[in-house]
Amino acid sequence: MLKAAIVLMLAATVTSLFSGLFFLIKDDSQSTRLVKALALRVILAALTLALIAWGFYSGQLVSHVTW
Repeated sequence: MLKAAIVLMLAATVTSLFSGLFFLIKDDSQSTRLVKALALRVILAALTLALIAWGFYSGQLVSHVTW
């Protein structure tokens, strides 16, 4: 369940990234949609990092790295 939430948050972050690119190309200079897309992307990235941290803290995500 946690892994699915992380993948969903990453997909939403990428979607926000491309919507910001679209707003950058198509909107005029007075529009605030680009700033809102950037703010949303930052929030989504922070939530994704928080989910990953929570997963490691709770033991739902483990690292099998041998080093």
